[in-house]
Amino acid sequence: MGAKKNPPAPHASPDSVPHRVALVLTDNLPLFEVAIPCEVFGIARPDLHDPWYALTMVRGEPGGITTAGGLAPSSAAPLEALREMDTIVVPACERSLQLDRAAQEPLLTELRAAAARGARVASLCSGAYLLAQAGLLDGRDATTHWMNWEDFEASFPAVRLRRDVLFTSDSGVYTSAGTAAGVELCLELVREDFGDAVAASVARRMVVAERRGAAQSEYLESVGQPLPSDPVRHAMDWALKNLHAPIGPDAMARRARMSRRTLYRRFEAAAGTSPTQWLLERRIDAARRLLESTDLPVDRVAERAGIGTAANLRSHFARAVGMSPSAYRRARRRVPA
Repeated sequence: MGAKKNPPAPHASPDSVPHRVALVLTDNLPLFEVAIPCEVFGIARPDLHDPWYALTMVRGEPGGITTAGGLAPSSAAPLEALREMDTIVVPACERSLQLDRAAQEPLLTELRAAAARGARVASLCSGAYLLAQAGLLDGRDATTHWMNWEDFEASFPAVRLRRDVLFTSDSGVYTSAGTAAGVELCLELVREDFGDAVAASVARRMVVAERRGAAQSEYLESVGQPLPSDPVRHAMDWALKNLHAPIGPDAMARRARMSRRTLYRRFEAAAGTSPTQWLLERRIDAARRLLESTDLPVDRVAERAGIGTAANLRSHFARAVGMSPSAYRRARRRVPA
């Protein structure tokens, strides 16, 4: 992994060498996962940093390459171009590539060599399968789309699958959860290279949240996977309506009419996290909304979100979001660039 840079002046010297980013193309890959790196790395932003990135599309396999939307890139560099790159991004790939390691061996070899020489290697969504096949995730934290969790964990037992995050960063190797989580990961790479202010500016121009700070499990129900236990679902719905109250796992267990131990077991199976952590994440989300939409002082935000004191809110908020409640409020109310 290249050394982290201190936040530079808005304009670097004209003879500076741009950071080289490769976007690996495989056949039938999702169009959205191609568009994310193109938007973040492929558009010059001289008012933020000059030079910006130099983005190169690289052919990850032989033969014709067409996206799932039917677009065929007119040109792409050969696989060997990865040897000159500082960062390599591997988007989501179709199921056949997730299963057939032998067919991808030339790409896997290049990915191993790139990581060995210190290049950053990142995957979006199911692109984590290719990083895992290359052995780059063994003994490391990683994540992928929630629909792939069970299969991925069974296929790569040496990988520490994280179901509670939208992206991971572990010793120069990065992975992200499904689809839009790739935006967070790409912005994190910008943050490492050019600092918080530049990453925040890019996020505002894309009109996206810089850091959602949510667990992937938050999105399971919204995309059509109902929680398997009605009592647990009932307890969760009740808790969401009463976040301001001093309720915890014991109260949820009573609401679900089950023991605390049974609640924890069924809750983790359904939501991928504990009731305690789930409640804290929902309360942090409630605090974020209050900070964005009201002028309430921090102690009142903490109270209404069910976190208690301002000190508790500051502590939990900094760990979850990466900034203080006051800094978050200022950032979200800043006029977009």
